[in-house]
Amino acid sequence: MESVRVEVDGVALHVGVTGDGPDVLVLSGGPGCVHYLEQDALAPVGHRVWLPEPRGVGRSGGGPHDMERAVADLEAVRSAVGVASWVVVGHSWGCDLAVRYAVEHPASVVAVVGIAGRGPQRDRTWSEAYEAGKPGEPVVEIAWAPEVHAALGASFTAWIQGDSLWRDLADCDVPMAFVAAGDDIRPSWPMAQLARTVRHGTFTTLPDVPHDFWSTHPDVWTRTVSGLCAAVTGR
Repeated sequence: MESVRVEVDGVALHVGVTGDGPDVLVLSGGPGCVHYLEQDALAPVGHRVWLPEPRGVGRSGGGPHDMERAVADLEAVRSAVGVASWVVVGHSWGCDLAVRYAVEHPASVVAVVGIAGRGPQRDRTWSEAYEAGKPGEPVVEIAWAPEVHAALGASFTAWIQGDSLWRDLADCDVPMAFVAAGDDIRPSWPMAQLARTVRHGTFTTLPDVPHDFWSTHPDVWTRTVSGLCAAVTGR
């Protein structure tokens, strides 16, 4: 894994890069978590993989920001490293950010691979199921920045309450493959709905793995993301 520093509006962002082949952007969850997927063993095989750490988190400068800024950072990184377009893999919050990025910059996104996302909702029953399942969820320690988490969470709510959200999603031509973790405490119905809303969406469930299966079942993670990326890029 190599480290690249990308300057965006006076802020230095850390970007990990590894591998060779068609370009893939990988987004981790949170929001506001360090890039826990920045590991060579977790990168999609046969691809050049870019892993930007969000501004205000870990090795990246800056501070709290909104989703608009987060999307702009992704576009700035893409331009700075000379990538015309890339597959975007997102886990958890990263899945939701990937969807917004694809909607707003479809020419930059070959396809979205969204894994264990929340989907564009703040549903009470979804949250109740999540809270009820917390005691039994495998504990994975991940460093995070609370201020960044709070700012992006508020911005996510504003985005999903926008009056053009569902029209924008339905009009999006970017292929999107959504994968639920079968043992995730987070209900998967929002991702199934999303797959039916976008023009070229698919939804599958990966059995017997929890939300953070990148940590608990790393071989399953790598095999899954490698296969989904290869299906798009032919690698």
